[in-house]
Amino acid sequence: MRLKEGKEHQIYEVTDLHLEPELERRMGALGLSPGTRIEIVNNQKRGAVIVKFRGVRFAFGRRIADHIYIKEAAGCREAAR
Repeated sequence: MRLKEGKEHQIYEVTDLHLEPELERRMGALGLSPGTRIEIVNNQKRGAVIVKFRGVRFAFGRRIADHIYIKEAAGCREAAR
């Protein structure tokens, strides 16, 4: 599934990134790569998708979120609040 399809307050694992090479390198520098666990903080139907990974919150526009692929993280159905 794509990041923009994920549910709020759920933990997912990044499976793949299909971005332009420069943007994919930037995401890697920020720590977002296949295998990274992320929590979706806010995923309204309009606007940015806000996620948390490695202790930091990031906002991704819909275009970028459409090219980040995720799966439900094993053993983590819901984030601790």
